[in-house]
Amino acid sequence: MLPTNKRYTVELFSTLAVYAVLLVGSIELLQHTALPDPWRTAVALSPMLACVVCCLVVLRQLRRMDEMQRRIQLEALGFAFAGTAMLSFSYGFLEGLAYPRLSMFWIWPVMAALWCLGLVLAHRRYA
Repeated sequence: MLPTNKRYTVELFSTLAVYAVLLVGSIELLQHTALPDPWRTAVALSPMLACVVCCLVVLRQLRRMDEMQRRIQLEALGFAFAGTAMLSFSYGFLEGLAYPRLSMFWIWPVMAALWCLGLVLAHRRYA
C-alpha cells in the first residue's frame, strides 16, 4: 500500500495522463472526421470525464489531510478564488474599452497559479 501523498500523486498524474490522451484524441478525431453534431459535442467534451475524476481525487486528498493542512489549502483556495474573480472582472471591464477578448481557457491557469502562490503565502504564515 502506498503512503497517502504518493497515492495522491499517482492518482492525480494518472487522471492528468488520461485527460491528455482524451484531449489529443478528441482534437484529432474532430479535425479528421466528419461526425454529426451530437457526436461532435460529445467528443469535444470527452476530456471533461477525466476532469471530473481529477476533482474527485483532489477532494479525497483534502479529506485525508489534517486540520492544519486543510486550513492552509482553504486559505490558498480562497486567495485563488478571490484573485481570479478580481482579475477576470477587471479584464472584463477592460474588454469594454476594446482590449482584446481573452478565451475562458485563461481562467484555470490563472486560478492554478494563484492557488500555488496562495499555498506559498499560507505555508510561510504557519511555518
